[in-house]
Amino acid sequence: MPKAVATLLNARWIVPVEPEGQVLDHHALIIQDGRILDLLPQAEAATRYVAETCLNLDRHALMPGLINTHTHASMTLLRGLADDLPLMTWLQDHIWPAEARWVNPEFVHDGTRLAIAEMLRGGVTCFNDMYFFPEAAAAVAREAGMRACIGLIAVDFPTAYARHLDEYLDKGLALHGALKPEPLLHTAFAPHATYTVSALALERIGRLATDLDIPVHIHVHETAAEVTQFTAEHGCRPLQRLEQLGLLSPHLLAVHMTQLESTEIERLAQAGVHVVHCPESNLKLASGFCPVARLGAAGVNVALGTDGAASNNDLDLFGEMRLAALLGKSIAGDAAALPAARVLRMATINGARALGLAAETGSLELGKSADVIAVDLGAPETEPVYHPLSTLVYAAGRHQVTDVWIAGRRLLANRQLTTLDIVETLQRARRWRDRIAEADRA
Repeated sequence: MPKAVATLLNARWIVPVEPEGQVLDHHALIIQDGRILDLLPQAEAATRYVAETCLNLDRHALMPGLINTHTHASMTLLRGLADDLPLMTWLQDHIWPAEARWVNPEFVHDGTRLAIAEMLRGGVTCFNDMYFFPEAAAAVAREAGMRACIGLIAVDFPTAYARHLDEYLDKGLALHGALKPEPLLHTAFAPHATYTVSALALERIGRLATDLDIPVHIHVHETAAEVTQFTAEHGCRPLQRLEQLGLLSPHLLAVHMTQLESTEIERLAQAGVHVVHCPESNLKLASGFCPVARLGAAGVNVALGTDGAASNNDLDLFGEMRLAALLGKSIAGDAAALPAARVLRMATINGARALGLAAETGSLELGKSADVIAVDLGAPETEPVYHPLSTLVYAAGRHQVTDVWIAGRRLLANRQLTTLDIVETLQRARRWRDRIAEADRA
């Protein structure tokens, strides 16, 4: 007698990501109690299971949800505010003053809500955030049913969120404790950078991260100017400072990493450090080029992130995949560098590994959480399909994501969000635009 299950998804192709490069034709994915119960040919599935919900996705590729491993989610509300500027001018003259004036719990709530709506519509099922008022971001993620790693922010200067390091850390530790019972919400320490967080503070954060067994998420070696200035002031490069403080470990997520020497790449590999590549943001801010192919060859786990929408200007991981592949080939001088299957891993299982979530998400394997997306490859932009992996990376766009499940819950159904009111979300974003634009004119 067939077994009763919650969801049966018949797909033209299933891309499990593990093992690398595998594509399953005319298979079915079975979801029960929020997890992947089975993955088998459709003919077998029809005889073994009867489902409450059965979808026939005969033009679609099913794949793991994408993982955005570096975001400042609520900065969606600053999208396009200050463009075409170098990083430090952008930060010091525009973004930091805007944040000082506007950022509060309501800003973070509304901006994160807009970001989650954008990410779900683009096939992102997990994001790693770094921003102020992380409690507000966590509340929105919980409301939406989104998987997230919430950053416990720290900087050396006072902000509207905290006055000093002790207050940043006290609030962060309280949030970490509060989120422990939440199955979809995780935490990471999020010191901004070596130039905004002191050595003593970083050393303290490193000890706490080890004690709590959570990641440390930090901008490192983003620009040549950053590295040059830090070296002049401290007598060592930022990465060397992190090593001196004991932070080079599998807990570390080093974001950007556009300025790397060969010995540093070797040391990252030896220490098990994860690198988060943000190609679009790095190009837009002219920050430099992350040597992804060299990192991968050395054995470094490289994940993908978008950065914030204020510097990108979108949260589109399909775009990041394509650009990462093309840039990686050009930088390496090798068209075979960063093949499609490898880049797909950067956007899925590599991000899960960096966040310590690889046992839970990042690939379609039995027992894992059903974090799944359906991508319609039957559109003119992606036909004919010879090799689904190549099509997903080089031709498909986020607008072709039709359905999204997180822990078996359908959050996007036929392009419609099921847990977020898109009209209200956009209304809130436009109210912030009007306030910020009016203040700028004044």
